[in-house]
Amino acid sequence: MLNSLFTGLFSNSVVSITTGGFCAAMGSALLLGLLIAVVYTYKTVYTKSFLVTLATLPAIVSVIIMMVSGSLGAGVAVAGTFSLVRFRSAPGTAREIGVIFLAMAIGLACGMGYPGFAALFAVIMCLVLLLYTKLDFGEPKNAGLHKTLSITMPEALDYSSVFDDLFAQYTVQAKLLRVKTTNLGSLNRLTYDILLKPEASEKKFIDDLRCRNGNLEICSSVQVADSRDL
Repeated sequence: MLNSLFTGLFSNSVVSITTGGFCAAMGSALLLGLLIAVVYTYKTVYTKSFLVTLATLPAIVSVIIMMVSGSLGAGVAVAGTFSLVRFRSAPGTAREIGVIFLAMAIGLACGMGYPGFAALFAVIMCLVLLLYTKLDFGEPKNAGLHKTLSITMPEALDYSSVFDDLFAQYTVQAKLLRVKTTNLGSLNRLTYDILLKPEASEKKFIDDLRCRNGNLEICSSVQVADSRDL
């Protein structure tokens, strides 16, 4: 029984779909899709619609594969199926794109009649995803010290050098990204990319900046590469 899962449910030359094989492929694809969806929720901000899509995508892909016969048809189906990654109207994060490809690969395996290999692949990849997430693999160093600083200042002040000594005192690096005029040109809004020193006090830094910009608006925010990952 175990060997039959790894030898294939369908014949190799022409796909001959039986009711039992169809149910086995669909059932395994739905179960493995549910597994991927559950694993994806770990330390991730998600939406219900995305989880439902992720859970059902392997079954949809498996049906596409089962409905074609011959190597040429399977090749065309594979190309068309993987183009479905563009079905989302909003740009996806790298993590979302990765699990979509994982779900499609599992659907392909189930549709070709190899639920055993699909289950083995899904379990291995889910364990790897959980391990990398648990270990904070790829977490940027000094992520909490990397800030985007926005300073509003009077138009009469020379913004090119007015804050240089403060940046040297409190930051490792500071780069001016954008200058925008506001309030009918009477104010300038500067946006900096800064890296605070580990021992620096952000409150004292902002207080000193307020003394230079006439106590106008200052905004400091942490840079997050993917705001949907916790």
